[in-house]
Amino acid sequence: MKKLLILFLFLPQLLIAQDTIPFRIAFFNVENLFDVCDDPLKDDNEFLPTSHRRWHYGRYKKKLADVARVITAVGEWEPPALVGLCEIENDTVMRDLTFYSPLKEHTYRYVMTNSPDPRGIDVALLYQRDKFKLLSKQSIPVKFKETKKVSRDILHVSGLIITKDTIDVFVVHFPSRSGGEKETENYRVQASLCLKNSVDSLMSVRVSPRIIIMGDFNDYPSNRSISEVLIGKTANQSYDRKQLYHLLASKSKKKNWGSYRYKGNWGLLDHIIVSGGLLDNQSCFYTDEDKANVSFLPFMLIEDEKYGGLSPFRTYSGMRYQGGFSDHLPVYADFLLIHK
Repeated sequence: MKKLLILFLFLPQLLIAQDTIPFRIAFFNVENLFDVCDDPLKDDNEFLPTSHRRWHYGRYKKKLADVARVITAVGEWEPPALVGLCEIENDTVMRDLTFYSPLKEHTYRYVMTNSPDPRGIDVALLYQRDKFKLLSKQSIPVKFKETKKVSRDILHVSGLIITKDTIDVFVVHFPSRSGGEKETENYRVQASLCLKNSVDSLMSVRVSPRIIIMGDFNDYPSNRSISEVLIGKTANQSYDRKQLYHLLASKSKKKNWGSYRYKGNWGLLDHIIVSGGLLDNQSCFYTDEDKANVSFLPFMLIEDEKYGGLSPFRTYSGMRYQGGFSDHLPVYADFLLIHK
């Protein structure tokens, strides 16, 4: 009788647990996932068997397996429902990653951009079809004023989750800092303005906008592209469902914390930003900043011989092949999805 009473007391919690579905999203800059074939329309000469890097099929196959390993490890007990990727060369590498690497066991599908980037690298989104039903995709070009510069397109994907709610996902890879941080800052600001315009247009037509932005901004949370243009507030402030909030900005203030290490200093270049409606814990699909983090996977870290401490284990150090994973660590966020 006593056992029945205990079961009765805990039955509501058990029912809730059964209806709660894990939904993790992640973003990972994979660091130059190129195939071994020459594309005459792109500047991919660095990653060919005849190049100084000696990028051959064996290294390519290992890279695919390494990316698959990282994605699986980020998911921990269950692979992430959505994974944003950048520095993807083309559709061939995405097909090989999803169908011919160890990732095939997770039955991912993908969408990606086809940008005018000179090197041919793009952004992509992996999704699990049992958790995300693809509705539409859009490749948004980033246009710069008074220059012929080109960059990666912004990927916008809409889909249904099991609660029948529509979520909109943006995956970005903003212009690099090559040439100097200050000298290139305006390019990232303009890319961010392009993203903000697309988000604002979406918020004007969505009754309950549920927007997730993830990507490599090549900027830190305090930089203009994020703090001024996107107004990426931290999630512990009062929220507005049509405002954007940064899930990782508060943690980025900690010492020795971030997704990227430059000259011995960790910093956050990879971001997850959401609309305020996704911070409402009364809804069936929500998150908060405590559920977001950088994935410090031990196998992705290596001793930094120059600056000390640990750094991301890169595929290449300069032109020297190391056989590592990436110069970035993945970031992720968990959502509570309640199927009533």
